[in-house]
Amino acid sequence: MDLTGWVEYKEKRLSIEEIVTLLDKDPVAVSEFGGEFFFRYGTCCARDHYGVIMGDCPPGTFICDGRVSHVINPDYPEYPLDEAIKKAISIRSDEGITALSGGIDSSLVAALSGRPCIVAGMEGCHDIKQAGEVATCLNLPLHVRIVTAGEIAEALPKIVRLLKSTNPVDIAISTTLFFIAETARDLGYERILTGQGADELFGGYARYLETPAQKLDELFARDFASLERQGKRDQSIAGFFRTYLSMPYLDIRVVNAAKNIPSGERISDGIRKKPLREVAVSYLPKEIAYREKKAMQYGTGIWREIKRLARREGGTNSVTEFLISCLNQ
Repeated sequence: MDLTGWVEYKEKRLSIEEIVTLLDKDPVAVSEFGGEFFFRYGTCCARDHYGVIMGDCPPGTFICDGRVSHVINPDYPEYPLDEAIKKAISIRSDEGITALSGGIDSSLVAALSGRPCIVAGMEGCHDIKQAGEVATCLNLPLHVRIVTAGEIAEALPKIVRLLKSTNPVDIAISTTLFFIAETARDLGYERILTGQGADELFGGYARYLETPAQKLDELFARDFASLERQGKRDQSIAGFFRTYLSMPYLDIRVVNAAKNIPSGERISDGIRKKPLREVAVSYLPKEIAYREKKAMQYGTGIWREIKRLARREGGTNSVTEFLISCLNQ
């Protein structure tokens, strides 16, 4: 068996040997496989329910001889949000490193996993400062990856070609992930725990506060659907370094618990991600649980540097035009 990621069955982690034994004995059991995985077994392949791990079959399918044999959709008990998050992070915490930006999403993952942490960005940037504060508070080791202007200039053509995209937002986010994944690999880690998905589940963007209450459900559904495209982008970068992103907020238990909370309560009292923050105050100081954070591309200083490169190297204020020129490098 060729496995990327990990599999659980009835809320128990399985070894490769246990997966093979179970599939040989009762192939229908694959429909109850949880976790984050893509695997090949004989003429079959399977991918986790939300498609967190990339693979050449649709999310949530077990395909044998070119046809869908089983749909993968494990039926978990319903948990309160706090317990769902704890379970989701705990089952991922046996290995790996946490990508810590200092915001609520990754800080809660760091607090509950207890794993070593990593942050990447330009020297003196916002994310490095905040991640340092959180790591010190939690007494966790933090590896700081200082990124230089020269390294960004060298990496951009690789990233643009890898993603086959010149979308400035995608490239700015991916550049940060590029250095996190590269450094995690160099430190000997394959799994990188992240906070992806929390903004889309709990209402982390400013537009949630500006959206009429009657349209919130539609906005949440649309943003959650966008995670598949984002996941493909992010895992492509991680996979380039033979690592993968592990996303506890996209655990089925957490998604179900979040969706049981009415949309209006996820951003109530003008507070974005309020239910997540209410969970976090049990594990983090209140000032960390409730503070706002800059988006990744801004907090790392990388977006500012990409704009500077566009002016210096491309002779243009258009980042898109500069990124297009990177395709030919």
